[in-house]
Parts: sequence; structure tokens; C-alpha cells
Amino acid sequence: MLIEVKIGALIMDPNSNSPIVVLKGVESENILPIWVGAYEANAIALEIEKIAPQRPMTHDLLRNLIIETGMSIERIVISDLSNNTFYARIELSDKDKKKHILDSRPSDAIALALRADCPIFVSQEVFDLSNTSTEPDPLDVETAGESSIDDADEWADVIE
Repeated sequence: MLIEVKIGALIMDPNSNSPIVVLKGVESENILPIWVGAYEANAIALEIEKIAPQRPMTHDLLRNLIIETGMSIERIVISDLSNNTFYARIELSDKDKKKHILDSRPSDAIALALRADCPIFVSQEVFDLSNTSTEPDPLDVETAGESSIDDADEWADVIE
């Protein structure tokens, strides 16, 4: 089952000083923190704040390329969590409505989704796995886990 999410917050982990994108269920109380790299967090923050860079950034270039080839971005899905690493896919469709799937890091997929104004989904399995994972390695910025805040109620307090 897929659960639609939106970005609830973009915060810094006080323990590792790494950026965290906090995804929050649109119609549920699900909360999913994903540790990301500084450059990816910046790309996400620029789009959240609607700050247009003077020249296209990588995610803008990718969106433009997809559009110019006649494809559309249908949605992104955070599809798996393995060894504290999240996996995502970008789901595209072409002019003939044929589906195409690209493997992606979640941070890149989220940055692209913001630029394409497409929905973001997380599989229920990822939510379940993230509730049992361990603290992330601060050097692996595409990991997830419990930092000093370890349950959904406390994450909700942070987001507020």
C-alpha cells in the first residue's frame, strides 16, 4: 500500500548536523525522517521557498529534459529501506501513456517532485521498517533511523 506524503519540515539533526527531510502523511499521521546531503537539502529548500537560481540547477535540468522528450512525471515513490538506506523511484509516462521507472535517491526524487508538482508516496513497508531501524551513520546521508527523537508523536512536536 502506498501512502501520499508531503514535506512536513526540513530540519538539521542536532546529533550529526545533517539535514533531514521529514515527510508527513497527507491523510494519515505517518511521519518519515530521511537524512539527506547538504546539496540535496539546498535544492529542496530552494524549491520550497520558490527561489529561482540564475541558471538551472541539476533537478531543473532533469525536469526540463523529461518535459522536452514528451514525458511527464506521474509520481515519485519511496519504495524500500534496506540496511538503513532508502530507495526511491521516479515514475514517468510517455506520449503513448507507456510507463517508465527510474531508480533514484529519495532526496533527488523529492527535489524533482517539487519542481514537477507531482505527488510523493511512501510504501507502508518503508514506514514499518523505519520504525524499527537504528540511528543513521552520519556519513551516509541517504539513511534513515531513529535519532534522539524516536517516535511519531515526538516527530510531530518537532514539525510543529
